[in-house]
Amino acid sequence: MTNVPPSAASLRGAVDLSSLVRPPTPPSASAAPAPGARSVVVDADDASFTSILELSNTVPVIVELHGGQPTTTLSTLVASFGGRLVLARVDATTNPQLQQAFQAQVAPTVAAVVGGRPLALFEGELPEAEVRQVLDQLLALAAQNGVTGSVPAPDVDEEPAEPVEPVEEPLPPLHQAAYDAIERGDYPAAIAAYRTAITQDPRDQLAVAGLAQVTLLDRLGGLTAVGIRDAAAAAPGDVDAQLSVADLDVSGGHLEDAFDRLLVLFPSLDADGKNAIRTRMLDYFEIAGSEDPRVGAARRRLTALLY
Repeated sequence: MTNVPPSAASLRGAVDLSSLVRPPTPPSASAAPAPGARSVVVDADDASFTSILELSNTVPVIVELHGGQPTTTLSTLVASFGGRLVLARVDATTNPQLQQAFQAQVAPTVAAVVGGRPLALFEGELPEAEVRQVLDQLLALAAQNGVTGSVPAPDVDEEPAEPVEPVEEPLPPLHQAAYDAIERGDYPAAIAAYRTAITQDPRDQLAVAGLAQVTLLDRLGGLTAVGIRDAAAAAPGDVDAQLSVADLDVSGGHLEDAFDRLLVLFPSLDADGKNAIRTRMLDYFEIAGSEDPRVGAARRRLTALLY
């Protein structure tokens, strides 16, 4: 979904930031504004999915790509969260764009969208207890990124309805300033806002993660994916070139590729090169979040190389 205009509320680790390497063409002025949701369960398709992306800036949206028959378990579970989650049901057999965007090979394929960014969850049908655990983890992840709104919660058995505006909680002033700066493409201003927030409260982990994210976007600004990869291929031992490719991989959600690239290079570097990689990987850990298992594995590898 890299043709979707970027949102400031980027999800930690969910990742399809690659559209920001070179800003996309703005949407047509005739495009209708996206509504919210009157129900916690809605049916979506290729044409209407823009409204789901916009809704995900306020409340996490579960996306179920089914083969013609949605599951009842997922609808019931989402409804039990009292409006803090929305379920968008998509018939993958009649919506090829969404099927391709989410790489749905199995029915159902279940993903999420938070802050306009996709996040793979699971494939096939899981036991209810496991699905509930996934949804709990998604809510925690969304909260870390300021997506904590809700929609009016209907009864569990209520059928999907037409959308309404959800309730949106305001961001702290400096976070809002950073959000607004990202929306207008002013990454240095967003960086300054996050740094001020961290100065005022060093424990503000959302600001720390936000700073790591927007700094990555600033580094990629004006570059192209082809140019970055060609430069790295031409200079496999060049730290800066390899760091740029790692940035690109993280922006596209390929965390393991980024980690492996840098950790394989690490032993051959001098002290300055090793410090540059260690510092950049710490930024990636903040972007992905400590709950991501890929972070734990990479952190252990880095620690082993350092000591």
